[in-house]
Amino acid sequence: MKINSINKDIRKSNTLDGDFYCSNEMFEIVRKNIFDRSWQFVCSSEELRQNNSAYPFYFLDGFIPEPLVLINNNNQINCFSNVCTHRGNILIEKKSVLKNNIVCNYHGKSFNKLGEFLFMPESEGMENFPCSSDNLTKVDLKNFFQFQFVSLDPIIPFDDLINEMESRVSWMPFNNLKLRSDLSKSYEIEANWALYCDNYLEGFHIPFIHKDLNATLDYKKYDVEILKYSNLQIGYAEENDICFDIPNNSADFGQKIAAYYFWVFPNMMFNFYPWGISINIIKPVAVKKTKIDFISFVWDEDKLNKGAGGDLDKVELEDEEIVQRVQKGVGSRFYKNGRFSPKMEKGVHHFHSLISKFLFK
Repeated sequence: MKINSINKDIRKSNTLDGDFYCSNEMFEIVRKNIFDRSWQFVCSSEELRQNNSAYPFYFLDGFIPEPLVLINNNNQINCFSNVCTHRGNILIEKKSVLKNNIVCNYHGKSFNKLGEFLFMPESEGMENFPCSSDNLTKVDLKNFFQFQFVSLDPIIPFDDLINEMESRVSWMPFNNLKLRSDLSKSYEIEANWALYCDNYLEGFHIPFIHKDLNATLDYKKYDVEILKYSNLQIGYAEENDICFDIPNNSADFGQKIAAYYFWVFPNMMFNFYPWGISINIIKPVAVKKTKIDFISFVWDEDKLNKGAGGDLDKVELEDEEIVQRVQKGVGSRFYKNGRFSPKMEKGVHHFHSLISKFLFK
């Protein structure tokens, strides 16, 4: 299936074709060429604070259901395949603290906390045993402050993906962050994952869709900074609204900033507010179905429910309604593609350009 390429000049470029958001064939190409080789957020190290903690998970839920496990071994977190190298049984099913070694409950093959083979019953007579393939496969794991990321086969170096965001926000009080499960939610929408990202990546729709949010932000100052594999939208506060206390060593010192909205390719959103961070992971389920995980971390309880990060649930529901309407529209036989606003849709153009770059790589 052929999808249009994206012109580097936003003034001349069309958006991705409507078929991109509706085709099962394209959905599979995206899975193989983009998501299989992406970096994905897993959790905060707070989830593995205790020594010998094990945190099992699937790489991208049902979309790429690769069984993996994080293990804290003497305050060093590693990621391994969570599959026994004997007959493929899942080794660790629940978040837990390992008392001893990892022992498969099917036939008893065991591994230490570094994923190395230790013992297998009834193995007498086996030739070339044990060998390196009897160990658990170690998987690439990186961190951004306390946040853990995994890739099965990274196409982008992690530093290239995250360094620009890290340098911009490193002054924030990450040491004070606490996971707030009570403020974290998941949503499902009847729309393609990329349509949800498109909507996030422009402030063009805010005055039309988010009346309350628009009242707290200075729309006239809207801009987006295009980075290598990410981009940044800054929400500037109106005169008397809550904003960050920015130190003088920051590039943004003296600005009234209500929120930093970082998008990281292909499907991660890091929203920094005076109260803390909302991490949004956009998970494809089917060509026209997407799961969105909102994970909240708080560093200042007194600023919750105020300013640009005040009513995220209302903003989310407004976004979901419009994105689902657009999904119906892009499937029309009369819709081919659109054009980008050079001022307001630089972030969407950047996203489409990256998709075009990696789609058939």
